[in-house]
Amino acid sequence: MNPLKLTDARPGPAFTVTFDGREIHALPGQTVAAALWAAGVTSWRSTRGAGRPRGVFCGIGVCFDCLVTVNDRPNQRACLVPARPGDAIRTQEGTGHDD
Repeated sequence: MNPLKLTDARPGPAFTVTFDGREIHALPGQTVAAALWAAGVTSWRSTRGAGRPRGVFCGIGVCFDCLVTVNDRPNQRACLVPARPGDAIRTQEGTGHDD
């Protein structure tokens, strides 16, 4: 069942953000992580050294596994940052800085 029907939610109209250059849709109130999940994206960071894929782990901003670059700002926790129209979201490699 659709969770929007369960809660009788009526979010505003969808808007567009980009993820690694690909347009995806987000709804008002969604975090970056929720918008990525809804678009079928489950990994958007790679670890330092080993380059292992990461996405949401805790979902409450404690673990830092969901770090992403938003509008050229690295180390943004995707589970906490609200998606905004026109955001440019990019996969974060390692620390997100030129190491």
